[in-house]
Amino acid sequence: MLIQALDLAADAAVVVHNPSNMFYLSSGYTGEGVVYISRKTQAIITDFRYTEQAGQQAPAFRCVMTEKGMNHDQWVQKLAQEDGATVFYYEDDYLTVKAFQALRDAVGDGATWLPLAQKPEKLREIKSEEEIRCIREACRITSAAFLKVLPEIREGMTEKELTIRFNYLQLQLGAQGNSFSTICASGENGSLPHAIPSDRKFRKGDMITLDVGCKVGGYCSDMTRTVALGEPSAEMRKVYDTVLEAQRLGREALAPGKSCYEIDKQVRDYIDGQGYVGRFGHGLGHGVGIDIHENPRLSMTCHDTVQAGHVLTVEPGIYLPGVGGVRIEDTCLVTPEGNEPLTPATKELIIL
Repeated sequence: MLIQALDLAADAAVVVHNPSNMFYLSSGYTGEGVVYISRKTQAIITDFRYTEQAGQQAPAFRCVMTEKGMNHDQWVQKLAQEDGATVFYYEDDYLTVKAFQALRDAVGDGATWLPLAQKPEKLREIKSEEEIRCIREACRITSAAFLKVLPEIREGMTEKELTIRFNYLQLQLGAQGNSFSTICASGENGSLPHAIPSDRKFRKGDMITLDVGCKVGGYCSDMTRTVALGEPSAEMRKVYDTVLEAQRLGREALAPGKSCYEIDKQVRDYIDGQGYVGRFGHGLGHGVGIDIHENPRLSMTCHDTVQAGHVLTVEPGIYLPGVGGVRIEDTCLVTPEGNEPLTPATKELIIL
């Protein structure tokens, strides 16, 4: 796969350090170390803690173990020498300067170093049937946990308490773990798009935003819903209705052949036109997969073309400092005809 994408020559090798790319290229390895790929060799270089795990998770890969006098970089040199590799592709966007220098020193003079230029990440953009199955199941669990936790939300409960309960429910329903740190924001804290759950207690009239997700088979879900604890203010009801319509417009626009920029612009123009200029400051959405944030992005700066097989979020929001905020988000699979939302939990305003 990567060999074909790079048109890898007989004297070239790829050295991968990013754990998400290691997982993807090895079809499942989740431990530490380095993945080395050439036309002759596919290897995982790791220490004693992960050798058995590597054999179980990536049986098609040779596993070599580091030891005293034979670290990861020295193993790269040894494998390259066996293969006759003198050209190396590396992750210039991931390795530190210090780590790259150590790798170059270990391999020695005469090697040519080329940036991998996010080729693995590009391959990861279009999801396979198995990847979609995992994401779909993760989305099902997140949606189910949301519906299950709703009856437990009460006046006096804290953001932290709701977060702990929600995280537990996802695990109970079969998740490997969270795909990111749960965001729970109530009342005035709702104006913080990435609020950290606090000891703030819920009060009547609060809007409560939950931005949540889990992992299944190494793949993420991402969903945001905003609910009201008792009747919200007229101002916040208007905010909610505006975000709900914006989310509908974004979903309707998401289809193959569309520009990421244009989809974002259409929704942003709508929100601005409703009197909320500058109150929707983040991108409309992002790719979801092994990482919670992947390319492409529905944003003001991304001009990529949407393709069938992309999995993207659609998550407009409006944030009013000192007052509160609303965000509504689905994870969506782009299909040849349009898109399919994978997070089925209702988006109509729930008043608890």
